[in-house]
Formats: sequence, C-alpha cells, structure tokens
Amino acid sequence: MDILLSSLSQGLIWSIMAIGVYLTFRILDIADMTAEGAFPLGAAFAASLIANHANPWLATLVGMFGGMLAGLISGLLYTRLKIPALLTGILTLTGLYSINLRIMGKANITLLGQQTVFSAFDQFSSNTQVIIVGSLIVVVIMVLLVLFFNTEMGLAARAVGDNPDMSAANGVHVANMQIVIYMISNGLIALAGALMAQSNGYADISMGVGTIVIALAAIIIGEVLVHNLSFGKRLITIIVGAVVYRLIIAFVLWLGVDPNDLRLFYAVLLTVLLALPLAQKLVRQGQRRRLNKQHIAELVRNSQEDKK
Repeated sequence: MDILLSSLSQGLIWSIMAIGVYLTFRILDIADMTAEGAFPLGAAFAASLIANHANPWLATLVGMFGGMLAGLISGLLYTRLKIPALLTGILTLTGLYSINLRIMGKANITLLGQQTVFSAFDQFSSNTQVIIVGSLIVVVIMVLLVLFFNTEMGLAARAVGDNPDMSAANGVHVANMQIVIYMISNGLIALAGALMAQSNGYADISMGVGTIVIALAAIIIGEVLVHNLSFGKRLITIIVGAVVYRLIIAFVLWLGVDPNDLRLFYAVLLTVLLALPLAQKLVRQGQRRRLNKQHIAELVRNSQEDKK
C-alpha cells in the first residue's frame, strides 16, 4: 500500500512536469532541453526561500516564475536569434546550472524541519499530504490550461504549432506565440521542481538530470493508452501516464534492480515506448496484407469454380 501511495504522490508531481514538456513537445514539436535546467531552478528558488523562512506558497510561485523567465530566454534564443531548438535548450540549461548554484549557494539545501506547502496537512502521512496538495494543484492547472487554450490567444498558439505558415498568413504573430508556449511550459516544469524539493525535503543541483526522459515517457504512455483525444482529456492521460510510469519504476526497484541503473532503464523504456507506434503500424500493415492475400485467394478460387 505504501508503494502505491508513494507512486501516486510522486506521479502527481511528475505529471505537472510532463504537462509542461507536452506543451513544447506536441504543440511546438520541440523536445525542449530547457526542462532539465528549469526543474532544478524551481527547486532552487523554493528551497532557498523556504530555508530562509519565507512563505512556502510564495516560494513555490517564485520558483514557477523563475521557470517562466527561463522559458522566455529559450523562446527568445529560438525565435529571435534563430538558434535551433535543441541547441537553444542546451544553451539555456547549461547557463542555468551556474544560476542554480548561485541561488542555492551550494550543491544542495535541506528542508528538514521547515514549513512547506504540504505542512497544512500534517495530520496525514507524508505521501497523503503530497497526494492532497498535488491533486488540488493538478486540477487547478488543468482547468487554467483548458480555459487558456480555448481563448483566442490559446487557439492561436495551438494553430502555430500545427501550421506556422498558415497562422502567419492569418495575422498570428508566430514568434510571440512560441515564446508564450515556452514560458508556460517551463513555468510548469519549475513548479514541479519546487514541489518535488518540498516533497523530498531537499533541493539538489543535479535533480534535473533525466527530467525530459521521465516526462516524455509519461506523455507516450498516456498516448499509447488512448488515442485521438481532446486537449483536456489528453492532459488527464498524461497524469495517468506519469502515475503508471512511477508504478513501473517502483516495480523495477522492488525486483531488486540497482538504483544506479535506473537512468539506463529510463532510456531503454522511453526507446521502447517511442518505437511502439511504429511497431503497431507494422503489425496493422501485416494484418492488412494478410487480409488482402486471403481476399485475392478467395477471388481466384471463386473464379476457378465459375469456370468449371
């Protein structure tokens, strides 16, 4: 039961990060490496402020806005300086490493004994606290995103991802919309980092390593589970995908896999998930070919019988 509660609590926080990555990955068709710098950035801001007795909710919001600023920088590099998306993310996350160290003042900060956003539910276990607060935050994020992406500005942002040339022809400022998506995406990722630091009880400079792999795995699992959904329902499948992914990790650890090998497992699992749509397509093509051959054979038999 503890494993299930732990997986659900961690999965909810990961789902916020996964939703952030989804916005650039599926709307802009960019795997934004800024995520691996924005995640510890949110944790660094939140942990530093909380360690200095700041209000934890305020510290969490500061962490989120720090992520939005990182997204703004990446967006400007990509849209104004025309730097390729992959290099843009690498440049930003590399710079953020030094910034995160400056913010924290050292490689890690402990939050033991400090008030966090989860402290309001001290009467419950730590996992239950994270589930309650995480669920509330996830619901708020989903509602706000669905409302935003159904506004004129949100629809324009989604149109830019689908067809930037057509969007520009219809008067949409493509670069501005891309920057908006970058900012929202990295703001959510940093928010997840701030919550993760408070959940774990510490912030570490290296906690962003593998972030984008985890998020992409959650996204792909959600897409494999159900196809062709509306934006709001897709967000729900991403949340489910993040929880399922966390359950898979917990099961692997239960089997006795060395925790040092988890990064390799992340990479292998994501490779399998990314290759799954192609495998499904090949299977369907094979089935259609077999059906066509059977149909042709039946036609030949019927033709021969008619001749007799």
